[in-house]
Parts: sequence; structure tokens; C-alpha cells
Amino acid sequence: MDQGLILKKPIISEKSLEASGLREYTFMVDKKARKREIAKAVEEVFGVKVEKVKTMIVKGKTRRAMRTRKRYRLADFKKAIVRVAEGQKIDIFETGSQPSPKASAGKEEKK
Repeated sequence: MDQGLILKKPIISEKSLEASGLREYTFMVDKKARKREIAKAVEEVFGVKVEKVKTMIVKGKTRRAMRTRKRYRLADFKKAIVRVAEGQKIDIFETGSQPSPKASAGKEEKK
């Protein structure tokens, strides 16, 4: 399988950002991809050493269209949680912990 097609996108959520502190990163991957292929793709794309890969199939949620009241189901997808070697990290999951200047400026003006 082509390495560029295995990793679809990173999953950025509160839970995945918290796990990134433990060197575990979450990605949406191709449903047919195997653990070894996922590990190889992450190593090639991000230049890190992968220790462990956990995969799961996430069932799609049911949604409702407001005007027609019809229900539809989002597609199932495969999620991979990748643990990298100690001392390594993937920069996509790093977030700035400092508040933005606009937010702090707005609070000072109100006082």
C-alpha cells in the first residue's frame, strides 16, 4: 500500500492532545492498513521511531438533517494510536499553552 495514502489525518481532540504528552499520537488511517504499514508510514513521514501501534474501527455516528428530518450515518473509520520512542515527538500535536494576545487584551480593557 502507498505510504502517502495510509495516514489520512491526525485526530486532534482533548483526549489525543493529553495522550501526546505520553508520546501517543492518534491518526485516522486507511481501513485496509495493517499495523506494520502504519508504523512504517509514520516513521517515513515524521522521522520518528515507532514503538507500538494500537488500532480500532470507530463506528460512524447517526446524524439528522434538520429540514427533512431524515437520518443518515457517518462512515466508519479506522483509528490508530501510535507510541513513539522516548525523547521523540511529532510537532503537529504540539499546542501553544500561552493565551492569544487578543484574548488577554480584551480582559484588560473591561477592567
